[in-house]
Amino acid sequence: MNPSRGLVVAAHGRHCIVETPDGTRRICHPRGKKSLAVVGDHVLWLSARHGDGEGTIEEVIDRRNLLYRQDEVRSKSFAANLDQVLILIAAEPMFSESLLTRALIASEAAGVTPLIALNKSDLVAPFAAAWQRLWPYRHMGGEGRGAHHYRVLALSLKESKDVDRAMLLGLLDGKTTLVLGPSGVGKSTLVNLLVPGAAALTGELSRALASGRHTTTTTTLYWLDEERRSALIDSPGFQSFGLNHIEATELAQLMPDIAAHQGNCRFYNCTHLHEPGCAVLAQVSDRNEPGAISTRRHRIYRELFAELSAQEY
Repeated sequence: MNPSRGLVVAAHGRHCIVETPDGTRRICHPRGKKSLAVVGDHVLWLSARHGDGEGTIEEVIDRRNLLYRQDEVRSKSFAANLDQVLILIAAEPMFSESLLTRALIASEAAGVTPLIALNKSDLVAPFAAAWQRLWPYRHMGGEGRGAHHYRVLALSLKESKDVDRAMLLGLLDGKTTLVLGPSGVGKSTLVNLLVPGAAALTGELSRALASGRHTTTTTTLYWLDEERRSALIDSPGFQSFGLNHIEATELAQLMPDIAAHQGNCRFYNCTHLHEPGCAVLAQVSDRNEPGAISTRRHRIYRELFAELSAQEY
C-alpha cells in the first residue's frame, strides 16, 4: 500500500490529527523518531492495519521552516511551514519586552515574518504607555533604504471586533500564520473572533488526541476560508522562551536595530559589549530617533549574550 499525503492540523505530544486533501481527518501516530510531526507539517501516512480508522505517519516531508524554542532541558516546536507569526501582547498587564524580543529573534532565525499586535487599545492610558514602549520596534533600523521595520498593530479585541476582524483577515489572507503569545493576552478571543466555533472544535480535537484525558495544550490549525488557502495556528501560551538553539555570536544579526550598524565596527569579531570603535554602542540611546538602539534593547542583548555564552560551555 502506498502512503497518502496529508497535513498535520493538530498535535498533542507524539499524537496528531492529519487532514487529507479531501478534508477527511484522522488520528495518526509516528512510526519512529524520524516521523515526529508538528502542526503545519506535510506528511506521508498509512492506515493502521487493525482497521480502527487511525494511521501511522511514515515520513515528514521537508519543511520550509520550523519555529521552536529550546531551554536547557528540552526543545518545544510550535509549528512548521509558516509564512508569518502574529505575536500577541497586551497593554495590561504590561508585556515583557524580553519575552517579545526572544519571540522575534526565534522568528528571524526561522526565516518567518513576525507581526506584533498590541491588544486592549480601549484601555487608553495603559495602551498609550505600551505603544510608546514599542517605538523602537515601529522604527527599527532607521528610515533609509534597507531599513527593517516590524509591522505593529493596535487591537481592541473586545471593543472593535468588526474593524479588527476585517483588518486581520486581510493580513492573514493566503498565508499560514501562527498566533504566539503569553497566557492572558487575548489569544482565545482573537481565535474565536476569526474562527467562529473554534472553541468547540478545539475541545473535540483535544479529546480525540488525549484519548479521554483532559488537555488544553493542543496546537491547532484552523482554516479561515473554504478554499483552505489561509490558515491560523493557535498554540498554548508560554511564560518563558529559551533560545539555546541560537549561538551568542548570531544574536546581533537577528536583532535588526543592532544588525543595521554591526558592519561598521572597528573589529570584525566585535561583540558589541565593550570594544572601542563599536558602531553599535555608539548608537545606544534613550532618545526615540530613527537608527538609534534603545538602552532597553541593548540591555536585553547583553543579557541574552551572557545567557547563550554560558550554555555553550
